[in-house]
Amino acid sequence: MRAILAGGGTGGHVIPALAIAQELQKTYAAEVLFVGTPRGIENRLVPAAGYQLRLIQVGALKNVSLATRAKTALDLPRAIWTSWRLLAEYRPGVVIGVGGYASGPMMLAAALSGVPTLVFEPNVVPGFANRLVAPMVSAAAVHFQETCRFFRRCHLTGVPVRHAFFEARADQAPHARPTLLVFGGSQGAHAINQAMIDSLTRFREKIPHLHIIHQTGERDYNDAQAAYARAQSSAEVYRFIDDMPAMFARADLLVCRSGASTVAEITAAAKPAVFVPFPRAADDHQKVNAKALERAGAAVVLEEANLTSERLVETASALMQDRARLDKMGVAARKLSHPNAAQEIAQMAAQLAGASS
Repeated sequence: MRAILAGGGTGGHVIPALAIAQELQKTYAAEVLFVGTPRGIENRLVPAAGYQLRLIQVGALKNVSLATRAKTALDLPRAIWTSWRLLAEYRPGVVIGVGGYASGPMMLAAALSGVPTLVFEPNVVPGFANRLVAPMVSAAAVHFQETCRFFRRCHLTGVPVRHAFFEARADQAPHARPTLLVFGGSQGAHAINQAMIDSLTRFREKIPHLHIIHQTGERDYNDAQAAYARAQSSAEVYRFIDDMPAMFARADLLVCRSGASTVAEITAAAKPAVFVPFPRAADDHQKVNAKALERAGAAVVLEEANLTSERLVETASALMQDRARLDKMGVAARKLSHPNAAQEIAQMAAQLAGASS
């Protein structure tokens, strides 16, 4: 069995794709080729995981300048032609689109060539590339049931998440001291970082024994570290956290963005969260993701426009001082988790390709 995984750009696209690839390789002895673009994080993560990566030249069409849209429109026919040539060369049994710039041309070329196609869509509202090919694809694997309205032959699988997150469940004994984990993704989030820095005195007044674990990203690390030292807060400040599941296990509450991978990790770990959606995400998908968990009782949404130090302290301290509510939020999050996501998506792909384990 041969499979192409097309797409990328961010860790939210690439990390689940790698989990799918590993499952295809393990269960179906599949040969896997990744297709991405020169600018995406796939250029670092895919070769490091031992997979072959081919590149096509295509950019964004949404939320960009007119000049960028014009360049992308000129690149698109060549990207589709390159995709078609890759299909003819590699002869895959299935093409899996994980979203991102490379996904659209490759999925379109595959659908027009009669190659079975599987869309993986982790957000409530599909990204532009997945919406574009939705009428043509053979099947779709999604994280939220409401996403199925965009696709035919849709299956609720969830998002592949490292097993370590499931071991960070909230059904453990309360921690010796209340612990707040704050992060904004691998690059950090300046708005969250600044709100935390401005909130340190208020947090100490509200929760005197609070311990804070804060991943800032490179840009704000020095300022944040200095602010925590001045405030004499009990804190661990990191540019980047390598073992995020271990930090999840130590935390009573998370303050973070609401990208699809983060949402999936939170549900896997059954952790309550205060989501601060990235307001400039395509189609405002982070807000839609966050609201879905808020409706389920697993999270509270604090929009960046309202992210003052007062609101942040009020929201987080009210939750942290209500153990019963935190426990209920953790249970609600657990109900949204999908421990077998990678296996189910790989099985869908194998069925489309006519392969067996």
